[in-house]
Order: sequence, then C-alpha cells, then structure tokens
Amino acid sequence: MDSVDLDVLRKSAEWVDDGRRVLLVTVTKTWGSSPRPEGAMLAVRDDGLVAGSVSGGCIEDDIVDRTRREGQRATKCEVVTYGITADEAHRFGLPCGGTIQLVLEPLTRESGIRALLREVENGHLVSRRLELASGFATLHPAQAHDGLAFDGKVLRTIHGPRYRMLVIGASHLSKYLAEIAVGLGYDVTICDPREEYTETWDLPGVRLVRTMPDDTVQAMRLDERSAVIALTHDPKLDDLALMEALKSRAFYIGAIGSRANNEKRRERLREFDLTDEEIARLHGPIGLYIGSRTPPEIAISILAEITAIKNGVDPGRIVSVAEGKAELAKTPVCSVLDETRA
Repeated sequence: MDSVDLDVLRKSAEWVDDGRRVLLVTVTKTWGSSPRPEGAMLAVRDDGLVAGSVSGGCIEDDIVDRTRREGQRATKCEVVTYGITADEAHRFGLPCGGTIQLVLEPLTRESGIRALLREVENGHLVSRRLELASGFATLHPAQAHDGLAFDGKVLRTIHGPRYRMLVIGASHLSKYLAEIAVGLGYDVTICDPREEYTETWDLPGVRLVRTMPDDTVQAMRLDERSAVIALTHDPKLDDLALMEALKSRAFYIGAIGSRANNEKRRERLREFDLTDEEIARLHGPIGLYIGSRTPPEIAISILAEITAIKNGVDPGRIVSVAEGKAELAKTPVCSVLDETRA
C-alpha cells in the first residue's frame, strides 16, 4: 500500500512519460475548516483521470472540467482560491465556509517528477522548489521539521517519509501493521533476529533487519517523529528494546499484551535505570478498543491510537467524530509535534 502522495507522484511520472498532459495541483493554504491539509496533492490527466485529492470531491470535479477544457493550452503555473464566498463554499463542499488556495502546475518532462519519485522511493526526504513564473523546479535535501512554504512566487514542498516506525517482531500482525503504516506515510523497519520468523518475510517497501532490537533502537537514534511497537511477547526481545526506547524522544512507545502482562512488563522495567515518568510513557495494552480480534483489526486499532497521539488527540477519550471535533473546537490542542509539523 503506497501513501497518497507517493501514488500521485507515480501516476504523474507515468502519465508524463507516456506523453500525456498532466496538471499537478497542490494545496498551499487553507482558512477555516478544510478536508485536506497544506501539501496535499492531486494529479489530473488531460482526459480527466485523477490521482490523489485536495478536497471532498467538488473542487476536483471543477478542476477536472477545467483541465478538459483548457488542459491542452495551459502552460503556466497558476494560483487559484476556492471558497471565498459562502456560495462557493456551499458549491464546492467546503465545510464551515472554509477556503483553500491551490497552485496549478502543468507538468512536462522537464518538471523533474520522475527524479523526485526516485528520491522518495529510495526513502529520502527532499524539498522541491518550484518557481511559478518559469515553471523551473529543483530538488534539495530536507529535514523532518521542514514544511511547505509559498510566497506567491516560489513554492517549496516536502516529499518523502517524515515519520519512522520500528516494529519489533516479524509476526502476521506485523505485516498488516507495516502495510497500513506505509500507506500512512511511515518509513517502517521490522526488527526480528529469529530466523524462523524472517525467512518468509516478503513485504515490499518495508525494511527488515535481523539485529537485536535494543541495538536497533540505539542505532536508529529515535526522535520525536519516531514510533516503536513491540509485538513479540518475548521479554528477552521486547524489554531491552523498550528500555532504550523509553529513554528516547519517540512520540509513541507501545507493547502488545494483556493488562496483566503489561503490568508485569512495567515491573520488570522498574528494575532497569528508568524513572516512573519514563515508564509511564509506555502504552500497553496498545490500541484503541474497537472490539478487534483478527490481525488486520488489531493493526487498525494500534495505528488509530498512534495516529491520535501524533495528531495531538487524547486517545483515552473514546468519542464519536462529531464529539471529537466539537471538543477540539472548544479547546485548541497543541500536539507534541506541533512545532515541527508541516
């Protein structure tokens, strides 16, 4: 499963290589409530075929219609805004009178999308700098805390994995977890020194290492954009890795197991050089309670909790979408990653 942005880049490169006219649409700014964040992308082929999204669908329909009518003539980058008036907000399905600014970029072979795709597929985090007047684009190394920047003349977008995930244990559950995590934009590493578990591992796009988990944690130098999930049920593999992870800046550290097993795990961790505050960072049992029983359902439960924490939402409160949005509207939530998020 590819991330949405990677799918957009792949389709764009494929269509351009085939000699088709392609319009790349990037969200550069939003006001009020908006369905998609800054940096979201949409690729539209000259016949109306699309990849990605920038809204709930109505804006895409308008851009597709525009591309069919003007696609063969469009050669310059353009900035457009939807939703300034209440009528437009209603017409384009923007909630709460939201407004969205987009950059429309006609792609050519000189746009460098194929080169950008290669960098992202190789796991590199890169910045693409686009001069709107000339349509000239260049690629540069980027840092995880870099974000989209647009001054009306130059657009800088960030591409590649911003978050890392270390999964300890190459189990059946790990495969579902890793596959979905890749779709969420994580750079995923599976760590398991047990040959009987790794011999049949065959998930593309996921790194597999056979080193000891605690050594792997140290080697990865976990930061505030890292998550660690222990899934082996084996204290010899999980505990030392968790000990190292709990000393790091990783935003999420969790271990599978029942409530009783997790209490025993916490007791064992207290024998190491860990403070009560560090041990309290351990999530376990992991996941949100959704009645999950099968490996795919458990993977969704775990990733739901990780996503909530990444987005600054308290996973301890089980609420409906409507209740959650209402709560966030009343009290601004500052994510632990807010100062570094794009």
